[in-house]
Amino acid sequence: MDRVALRGLKARGHHGVFPQEREEGQTFVVDLVLGLDTRPAAAEDDLTKTVHYGVVAEEVVEIVQGEPVNLIETLAERIAHRCLGHDGVQEVEVIVHKPDAPITVPFDDVTITITRSRV
Repeated sequence: MDRVALRGLKARGHHGVFPQEREEGQTFVVDLVLGLDTRPAAAEDDLTKTVHYGVVAEEVVEIVQGEPVNLIETLAERIAHRCLGHDGVQEVEVIVHKPDAPITVPFDDVTITITRSRV
């Protein structure tokens, strides 16, 4: 299986369990690795035979900016589901970063990583 990766997609969302997170929002960063067979696209040099990563990026930003959820686990699941809706995408790894999570000690990042497939 081939891999198409998008790294560092940024969008502002209002996800979290605390009222301040819901009211003020914060930046979320998403990394994706899409698993698919790119041979048909390469053989014919045809975008319609692969995943259009520009469209996927726009959809991910739309999800992050959309309806708030409590957990980044839920956000990652929504993103994975949307990615698997694209023809040819058999598997997706989603990493959601929450670098401004409300934690009282110094930290660099909080992430959730999930892998989902059609099987």
